[in-house]
Amino acid sequence: MATTAPPQPGITQRSAVVLASAIRSGEVGARDVVEAHLEVLERAQPRINAIAAARYEEARHEADAVDAAVAAGGGGELPPLAGVPCTIKESIAVRGMPNCAGVVARREFRSTQTAPASQRLLDAGAILLGVTNTAEFCAWLESENRVYGRTSNAYDRRRIAGGSSGGEGAAVGCGGSPIGLGADSGGSIRIPAFFNGVFGHRPSPGLVPNAGHFPTAEKDPFLTIGPLARRAEDLMPLLGIIAGADQHESCVGQAQLGAPADVSVDDLRVVVSDESELLPVSRELYLAQERAADALAVAGARVEHRSMHSMRRAFWLYLTALSDSGPSVRELLLAEGAVSPSWRASPRPGGPHTVATRLLLAGEAISAHMPSRTTRRVLAAGRAFAAEVEATVGSGVMLHIPHCRVAPRHGRTVGRPWVLNPTAAFSVAGLPATQVPLGLNARKLPLGVQVAAGPNRDHLAIAVALELERALGGWVPPSD
Repeated sequence: MATTAPPQPGITQRSAVVLASAIRSGEVGARDVVEAHLEVLERAQPRINAIAAARYEEARHEADAVDAAVAAGGGGELPPLAGVPCTIKESIAVRGMPNCAGVVARREFRSTQTAPASQRLLDAGAILLGVTNTAEFCAWLESENRVYGRTSNAYDRRRIAGGSSGGEGAAVGCGGSPIGLGADSGGSIRIPAFFNGVFGHRPSPGLVPNAGHFPTAEKDPFLTIGPLARRAEDLMPLLGIIAGADQHESCVGQAQLGAPADVSVDDLRVVVSDESELLPVSRELYLAQERAADALAVAGARVEHRSMHSMRRAFWLYLTALSDSGPSVRELLLAEGAVSPSWRASPRPGGPHTVATRLLLAGEAISAHMPSRTTRRVLAAGRAFAAEVEATVGSGVMLHIPHCRVAPRHGRTVGRPWVLNPTAAFSVAGLPATQVPLGLNARKLPLGVQVAAGPNRDHLAIAVALELERALGGWVPPSD
């Protein structure tokens, strides 16, 4: 009896690489792909407010140009992502688009150049639908500001989308964009990816240029631009596109990327972190991590549990290193005219700044009085911690929760910076980490786990993400 191939998922559920192949072959038109994603975005936008600035008509015209090239027989010569929709975090410059990161003083600013990472994605043929909302000054894990308002979770508008790449997480999570670019310091890709049920990868430091990001990377030694995607198979191609040396950043070298296809999960060492968090971990996230470990064990991995008490200090190590590097947030805001020299942070509502930003500035003023010898001691502890975590991961990977709870309700994280601890750990350690969705809980909220690998072994973390997606399903489209 003849067999038939399984049906293809809908356009707004396919991966970018599958869509690109379908467009080149003429199976589906680029205009149809763009329109399908715009329909999802336009339906979701009143609920989630993910898009900070749209370019829908331009996207339609660009899609028509791709279809014309395919019709003329030039499909085989198109760039790899020709016709595939994408979104980009508003803090990553795109010429002609706003680039204010929610800072009211920069509301009217428009980029005159495109950031290298953005340009590489667009040069690969991706069609930009719009730029996405961020936390004010990219400085918190809830994406809210006085320019674009507040972004809500793709699965529950009462809950946060995460930050600072929250608009990006929500746009990809709702099905409105197959791929996008975010930026991660202490978890700003991984937290939104987790809360919105998609994949997000924090690259190894020095792989992707940060030029064109606002705020400037000179403030943040942990910042790195990276991909978000609804399907794991898009992560490595996206990383390959945006990685590599840049004339503006001497710290970014020529990318030496491995291939996930060369990784065998069979006999791979997988460390599962235990007793590693300041706050109690919810049982559902603990069990989700265990399901991930079990799935890898079934695939042949050597799974071991390891108590990681030192990881409980990760946020404080991260905060101290951040405070000791470059200009302060206050100084950067002063340079933008966002605050006056006499301005003092106040938790009272009103004004051009969110409560989270005002608390950040107040905390920064307090930390400025830390004795220099204490700072040196904490920085040394951070280096020792990084060495310990890297040695523990070794040539394998580590599974670690992305957060202690599923996406919280709006406002519940303000004034509680230590909730960043699970993601800050791999920032301090300088390791690549992939956030992997693990289905939904009983309330239809995403579950997930981080997969960290050794320095410049991004392909290893992504290979494990691919295996977990195969075994456990990955992204689940939210119901309207």
